[in-house]
Amino acid sequence: MVTIALFGATGKTGRRVLRRAIDRGDDVRVLVRDREKLTMSSPRLTVIEGDVLDAAKVSETVAAADVVLSVFGQVKGSPASLQTDGTALIVQAMKKHGVRRIVTLSGGGLPAEPDRPKVADKIIRFLLKTLSGHVLADARGHLTVLQGSGLDWTVVRGPRLTEKPGTGTYRVGWVGVNASTQISRDDLSDFLLTQVDDRTFVGQLPFVSA
Repeated sequence: MVTIALFGATGKTGRRVLRRAIDRGDDVRVLVRDREKLTMSSPRLTVIEGDVLDAAKVSETVAAADVVLSVFGQVKGSPASLQTDGTALIVQAMKKHGVRRIVTLSGGGLPAEPDRPKVADKIIRFLLKTLSGHVLADARGHLTVLQGSGLDWTVVRGPRLTEKPGTGTYRVGWVGVNASTQISRDDLSDFLLTQVDDRTFVGQLPFVSA
């Protein structure tokens, strides 16, 4: 198995990714602001307390890792460029420690060339831009950082996330192409873990849905 540096481990999706990584035998290094928010413990888990905007703590988390999974995002009160700036520090740490593979999480509002958005998709994107324009701008910013990094990056995009139990099956396509408008966090987490080893989508933005 591998050593994963996981950012966003206390979030709704991050907790699921962490559990699955530990269950499959990976070692995981997590950066969290409050270790009390972690829902599990394991000999395979290394916890670093700190902030994703703290370069030293980010570097400590990435050190000795084989791959980075970044599922952190904006919450109420976050800086407007949290994902962009945090990703820049992660990339900086990866280059310092010789880590090449990074997988991040974003939403379907972030466009990709192969997308063929249908009417419903266009409406959703319009609403996202209108109501959460700063979040979308931050997502674009983090993508720009990755595109200029020279690393083996993949941005996994998802539609509306649900708390339904996972089915173990999902579709990997593009917005409007072999896609639906929702996916359970369980199934999304399963796909994210496949990207630790799978290089099919390096340099791409696959859209994963139910």
